[in-house]
Parts: sequence; C-alpha cells; structure tokens
Amino acid sequence: MTLLSVCTMETIAQAALALQQGQLVAIPTETVYGLGADAESAEAVARIYEVKGRPVDHPLIVHVSSIDALSTWADEVPEYAIALARDYWPGPMTLVLSRSEIAKDFITGGQSTVGLRVPAHPIALALLKEFEKLGGRGIAAPSANRFGAVSPTTAQAVEEELGQYLHKDDLIMDGGPSLVGVESTIVDCTHETPRILRPGAITAAMIEESTGLIALDAYADKEQIRVSGSLESHYSPKAKVILDAIAEPGEGFIALASIATPAGAIRLSSPNTVEQYARDLYAALRSADSQGLGKIAVLQPEGDGLAQAIRDRLKRSAH
Repeated sequence: MTLLSVCTMETIAQAALALQQGQLVAIPTETVYGLGADAESAEAVARIYEVKGRPVDHPLIVHVSSIDALSTWADEVPEYAIALARDYWPGPMTLVLSRSEIAKDFITGGQSTVGLRVPAHPIALALLKEFEKLGGRGIAAPSANRFGAVSPTTAQAVEEELGQYLHKDDLIMDGGPSLVGVESTIVDCTHETPRILRPGAITAAMIEESTGLIALDAYADKEQIRVSGSLESHYSPKAKVILDAIAEPGEGFIALASIATPAGAIRLSSPNTVEQYARDLYAALRSADSQGLGKIAVLQPEGDGLAQAIRDRLKRSAH
C-alpha cells in the first residue's frame, strides 16, 4: 500500500492505471474518503468487500464524472432526477435509479437499482476523467473503513483503518480533510416522487426547490431499497456513544461550542456551526478511540437539513 501524499496529474494518472489493473485506490471526496475499484470488474469489487468486511448483498455507489453517465448506468431516468443532477452534481448526493445492463449484481447487491454520484472534489473528478481515458466507466467507492465503523475523513484515517488489509500495489490518495464530513444524501428516484433513503447535506427543502416535488423521508422504512449506511448500527467507534447526555469525568464530550465542557470531561469537538459539527464529527469519534475512552456523551444539534443527517449518523453509532 502506498500513500500518495501529494496528488499531481502524474500521481492521478498512476492511480487511474492502478484502477484499470484491478487495484484498490482510496479516494478523497467532499463527503468522506472512499475505497475505489473499477465498477465493472467483479474481481476488483470483490476485494472492496473483502477489505471492508462488508456483506456482499450491501450495494455500492458508482462514482462517475458527469451527468452524461446517467444513460450509461441507468435505464430509466425521470425528469426530476435529471433536475437534481443538474442542480447538485458535482456534490454530496447519490441518485438511486433503475439499473442498466452494465450495473451487475456485484455492484447492486442483487437489486434492480444502482446508486450514482458525481463527487465534488477536484482530485476525485480528475481521477474519474483520467480513468475514463483508459476506458473506465465508473469507480465503485464505499467509505474507506471497515464495515460498520466510523467513516474516514482524512487519508491518515484510511491508512490507520485499512492499511493492514490493503495490498502493496493499492494506493491511498491524500486530498486533505473532507469538507462536508458526512456521507451523501441518497435519493430514491424509482418512484413518481423522490424518496430520501439517507439524509445528508442535500436536504429535503433543496430537493423540493429543484424538482417542485416534496421528498419523502423513507430512511426509516424497513421495506426500502438497501443502500449504504442504512443498518440500525453503523458509523460506530469502539467507545460507547450516549446521546443527549452530559459527560461524566473521564468521558468524551461532543457539543456545540456554546455549551460548556462538564468538569473532568474530555472535549472531543466544539463546533460553532452545524456545518462544522458535521465536518468534525467522525474525527472526534475516532479521537475518542485513539485516547482509549470508554464512553462519549453527545449533545446533538437541533433543526432540519444537515442537523438531521448528523442525528441520523449519531443514532446509528449509538445503537
């Protein structure tokens, strides 16, 4: 495994070639770091599942370079999905659509749908375009962590989490800390109206503004399409996460900066805004584990939109 600490066009070309040859490449995106493989290679994608310890029926998101790839990977694309892609791609939004013939079972978890995203990170986009020059049509990239664990938002976190599982020819690209910090909003576009399967930075209000349609919150629906991060227990550190509680001495504490640290507690994050809360959350959870803390008390942010996404991740981490 090689860490590419400086990503130039030369190293991006090296990473694209590695993908073409069946290697894994950890990729920076604006949400979290992804563990990438050629989305059309069953062997390469199988290694993603192996490295992550991920159930094989848990589908992967295919990352593409532009809206033009919709017709390649999806059979039916409703007008509202096109509107969403035009307004919010590149960006932290995954569209779930009826799959085309190139989206095989090893990508979709055996389902008739496929998740697609155009990431808003210059290195990820440059890599996708370079990979296309070599004949690639998409990069499958779930979060670059062990299944169910806290997603990584830095290259160093990827190395700590997965370094022992990667081969010597696999690569980790360092693109700096992820700017959003929580995974993409997943929108089911297989119905007459959009359904949010996982909340994120693209909110229900933004979806309605783009499409004129009210987006249904479907992420508590047990009969929904299987998507990444939908299990009741997920995003979990080794430490026990306790929601809406005041930390005892020796316990970790996460809350907005306006809330004072309880006596004897170990402050893990003091965000001033909801945006900063999301950006710092996973690093704070990882910090608790690196310090050997047994418990983390978290005061959750209130409100809709991104705050709702943060509460979704924290609920699953505490399950």
